[in-house]
Amino acid sequence: MYRTILVWLAIALVPSASLAQSPGHRILTADSSKHRIAIIDESGVTEWEMKIGPLHDLHWLDNGHVLLQTNWTRIVEVDPQTGRVTWQYDASTEGGNTGKRVEVHAFQRLAGGNTLIAESGTSRIIEVNPAGEIVHEVPLRVSKSHPHHDTRLVRQLESGNYLVCHEGDGLVREYSRSGETVWEYAVPLFGRERAPGHGPEAFGNQCFSALRLDSGNTLIATGNGHQVIEVTPDKEVVWELKQDDLPGIRLAWVTTLQVLPGGNIVLGNCHAGEKNPQVIEITPDKNVVWTFHDFERFGNALTNTQILSTDGVPIVSRPGSQR
Repeated sequence: MYRTILVWLAIALVPSASLAQSPGHRILTADSSKHRIAIIDESGVTEWEMKIGPLHDLHWLDNGHVLLQTNWTRIVEVDPQTGRVTWQYDASTEGGNTGKRVEVHAFQRLAGGNTLIAESGTSRIIEVNPAGEIVHEVPLRVSKSHPHHDTRLVRQLESGNYLVCHEGDGLVREYSRSGETVWEYAVPLFGRERAPGHGPEAFGNQCFSALRLDSGNTLIATGNGHQVIEVTPDKEVVWELKQDDLPGIRLAWVTTLQVLPGGNIVLGNCHAGEKNPQVIEITPDKNVVWTFHDFERFGNALTNTQILSTDGVPIVSRPGSQR
């Protein structure tokens, strides 16, 4: 009975156009306002959920576990089948950080089993081994270090370099493993004035995520810029999705990005209000093929989502993305 009610509720909360356009996806998603991270299956049923605090990153791992944060400093690996924490790291007390103001807004399990952690406030990327020991460290360049604004998402590329979204500075920078700047792009304001807030009325260039595409271009979610842009290595914008390009949908704080194997783009639409979906899948020519819109289990702070399968076929994660 409980499962039936959840399915009905999920269907009722998703616009009928979305259901007609595409079958659902199995997703891992989280919302800080509802203190919930969950796996939702293709029919809208909750497979697993866990209580969380603030969160800006999450990952489904190859072993079927979930890598997440329970607050701004504690990162855990959890087995959804048992609820058991199999690994954890607390940046507030480990790595020499006792007494320092530090927050974590990005992390990533690396191919060799180490974990990348981007620390804001101490302005560094560290790689820690399964025992929690720092085995590599890269200093980050920020104009003014701040525990909440040094970075948003950070990803190691297939080259071993790091692609970093510096929220406070409004730029995306690629660092080598030795900390040298390989490439950077200042997210433009496109001639507009900054406006405070978090919703559709706000405006700025506080970028949230960036993906390096197989073409060599970089796909950037501009955060409160309400856009997604694709930029060449020469910093030319060759594709963009603007705030009101999608009929009936208004973009607010654009957060996570994922490019699916077929080339469709999935983006997070955070702080957009109950009239707008929280997650959107579009084709490269900007047709909406699927949305996730659930303000019962999740709220207006659904920042992070990872599509786990398309039509029941698991998606393999990789640092680069097809397009």
